[in-house]
Amino acid sequence: MSGLTLSWMNQEHSRQSLSDRLFGMRNRLLASPNFQRWAAAFPLTRPIARRRARTLFDLCAGFVYSQVLFACVRLRLFDILRDRPLTLEELQHRLSLPPAAVDRLIEAAIALDLLQRRGRDRFGLGVLGAAVAGNPGIAAMVEHHALLYADLRDPVALLRGEQADTELGRLWPYARDASPATLGAADVVAYSALMAASQPLVAADVLAAYRLDRHRCLLDLGGGDGRFLIEAAAAAPHLKLMLFDLPAVADRARERFASAGLTERATVFGGDFRGDTLPAGADIISLIRVLHDHDDDAVATILNAAWQALPPGGTLLVAEPMAGTPNAAPVAAYFAFYLLAMGSGRPRRSDELLALLHTAGFSDARVLPTRQPLLVRVVAATRGWDT
Repeated sequence: MSGLTLSWMNQEHSRQSLSDRLFGMRNRLLASPNFQRWAAAFPLTRPIARRRARTLFDLCAGFVYSQVLFACVRLRLFDILRDRPLTLEELQHRLSLPPAAVDRLIEAAIALDLLQRRGRDRFGLGVLGAAVAGNPGIAAMVEHHALLYADLRDPVALLRGEQADTELGRLWPYARDASPATLGAADVVAYSALMAASQPLVAADVLAAYRLDRHRCLLDLGGGDGRFLIEAAAAAPHLKLMLFDLPAVADRARERFASAGLTERATVFGGDFRGDTLPAGADIISLIRVLHDHDDDAVATILNAAWQALPPGGTLLVAEPMAGTPNAAPVAAYFAFYLLAMGSGRPRRSDELLALLHTAGFSDARVLPTRQPLLVRVVAATRGWDT
């Protein structure tokens, strides 16, 4: 080895921080087969080694786990077992599958706590299967994931931008369409139905985190078919309601409000919030699972439009899953690739959202605690007085 090479290596080593060198030592140790064998055998490190092995196995097998869940949802297995446990023979008849296939699916679902063995020959819902059965929105998202699985068949190609036409991109056409306001009813029906099914999962948490009692009129931007506003109307009976979304989506909201008996309280506007002027009159504007669907320049446009539409002292409410959420790290991984496949947006940390709000002119921005931060976190901000 030449003196020049040694000198370069010494310089590189000196540039490394102490923590980098310590992490390097740790990584070399953990990568050593000899250390792995020792850790698995030594009584004090054996439990840690086993947990790490289980975590690594879960990462490798995660796709299979999700496909087991997908099969249960697609076969309506949780609905079939909702009322009472069934025998293997009864399940074979209800599922229209060969006996060996039913047995294989049941054993896999039991291993994942989706199902539970009841006695010697009966099977019922496990704790996770019962949770899915009680939340139709979860089942809707699971079935919808078939599109995501197709887009992730080559994640490296997706990262390189080599998959210009994705399944999720076709489902969420507004993400890439230069003129989303021209989309027709057929273009928006699939994603509108999905958002409507999953909205109840977050609406209750948002409304528990921020009370609407002191407000008189709520404008929901990107409000879909109005599910969130219907929940808000029940929580605050005095509240006037306004919804703004693409024209084809707005038509669905009008129908939903009519069915809910809210026609007199709710006003619906169709347009593109990335370019059209928003309606005035609301003292609070909500963005429920909207901003993370858009890139930073579009988010800046949306926030500026919301600032213009609010009166001084008005409130902006942002609710969505956020990166960096304690004990919810997988959220960032999930949405990073989901939104990449969709073609727009990214999961943001709360401090990133606070910075974007500050740039748009909002003040007193704060993160509010929610019941299920894995699903949704809430940021409230105020439009300051003009100077």
